[in-house]
Amino acid sequence: MDLTNAAALVTGGSSGIGRSIAQALIAAGARVAITVRHQGRLDRAAQEIGAHPIQADVSKEADAQRTMREVLEKLGGLDILVNNAGVGVFKPQVDTDLATFERTFAIDVTGAMLMAREAARHFIGRQRGNIVNIGSTASHRGAAGGTAYYGAKFALRGMTECWRAELRKHNIRVFLINPSEVITGFGAPAGSEPKANPTKLQPEDIARVLKAVLEMDDRGFTTELTVFATNPAD
Repeated sequence: MDLTNAAALVTGGSSGIGRSIAQALIAAGARVAITVRHQGRLDRAAQEIGAHPIQADVSKEADAQRTMREVLEKLGGLDILVNNAGVGVFKPQVDTDLATFERTFAIDVTGAMLMAREAARHFIGRQRGNIVNIGSTASHRGAAGGTAYYGAKFALRGMTECWRAELRKHNIRVFLINPSEVITGFGAPAGSEPKANPTKLQPEDIARVLKAVLEMDDRGFTTELTVFATNPAD
């Protein structure tokens, strides 16, 4: 697709991978809206990168529906949804509390479903569109301490395959991009603040991958793409 003047929505777009994706799409000529739960961070990021800000919690159905209405009104349509919003927690199974587990699934799984559902309803009417889910290599194998986060990413991968099976007949492309570890602030709330490390993936690496797969001619698409650092050193 040609990204020039395309309308895109990036959830969780104020920092990290989401912000880099929004910036890459804007640089390519797209009109971009971003969602963030916290108004202050949203306003700062939107002003800095030139995106339209929408305060929303993707895990809430009313917010997802309001977001789509605003996108269609402000951008005049939607061509690309990037499901990037996500949280993570890493604890042994026996220490995983219900509230944290449910919150992880609410944002990483339910939120992605709600946003994709609203986008798909619009895309089906147009008989075209693109849904990009930002997954993780955590969806490929389990690991100790990963009950909530790894479980959520397994679920997202499964939903992606279901949506792809349903939506291809409507000329809707559904992508899954699985980064391995990326140096962002993602791990800080879970108590795992990463250190700067040039040997590991950076947010802009994932943004470049996403831009490349979108720009393939609409007659084809890359269903799933996994991104590893070449030779990371701790």
